[in-house]
Amino acid sequence: MDRTLACGESVPALGQGTWNIGDDPAARAEEIATIREGVDLGLALVDTAEMYGDGRSEQLVGEAIRGRRDEVFLVSKVYPHNASREAMRQSCEASLRRLRVDTIDLYLLHWPGPVPLAETVDAFEALKRAGKIRHWGVSNFDTEAMQSLWRAPGGSGAQANQVLYNLGERGIEWDLQPWLRERGLPVMAYSPLDQGRLLRKRALAAFAKAHGLMPAQAAIAWLLAQDGVIAIAKTASRVRLRANAAALARPLSAAQLQELDRIFPPPAGPTPLAML
Repeated sequence: MDRTLACGESVPALGQGTWNIGDDPAARAEEIATIREGVDLGLALVDTAEMYGDGRSEQLVGEAIRGRRDEVFLVSKVYPHNASREAMRQSCEASLRRLRVDTIDLYLLHWPGPVPLAETVDAFEALKRAGKIRHWGVSNFDTEAMQSLWRAPGGSGAQANQVLYNLGERGIEWDLQPWLRERGLPVMAYSPLDQGRLLRKRALAAFAKAHGLMPAQAAIAWLLAQDGVIAIAKTASRVRLRANAAALARPLSAAQLQELDRIFPPPAGPTPLAML
């Protein structure tokens, strides 16, 4: 199952997140094995950031994809305070060294910050011309921030917006998601299990049991059923990874989606963008 960036390039609909991965040396071998097995299972979009573990997650990802770079769609993010032309160049080059690659496939501004968007766009485009990144986008941008980006020279070159989106956090459906769809930008949905909080919801557990699913599979399958949504599921366990990947083969029916709408209603009005 694939999704398309704004430019039309296909990417996996279900990817792997790496927040908090790489911090524990005792877990390193399992974390690397999990990323590698995820690529084997089709979860070949791997998402990281310079912020995660102060670069340790990027280092771990680099080790995990060594020898398999051509199989992976690699996403990383730059701090907002590093979004000026010179600082972004330095940040990107540091990320490339940690990742042990020549190019990042999709480089995101982690959240809106103090650097003017026109300068940030110019910095992204300079990195593209230098061959250090292939595409760029943003993360944690609400509708107002996206509109500001679109007004900046070259801002419509963004390829995606990565935001918090799951059954328990559906606020983007009111205005941001329709705005993005009109312009062909996919939503990259991070924390599809709401950092595990969804798995403790009795209603989701009951739904999953009734339909022969695990709660995590139900939550991920719901995201995969949303048009133009790429789900980024983080796990450091091969057992949980396999369970997550199984959601690709268990699409939800229209009736099941309606049932989840009753359990987790869509927003009734504008909602501030949720972030973790």
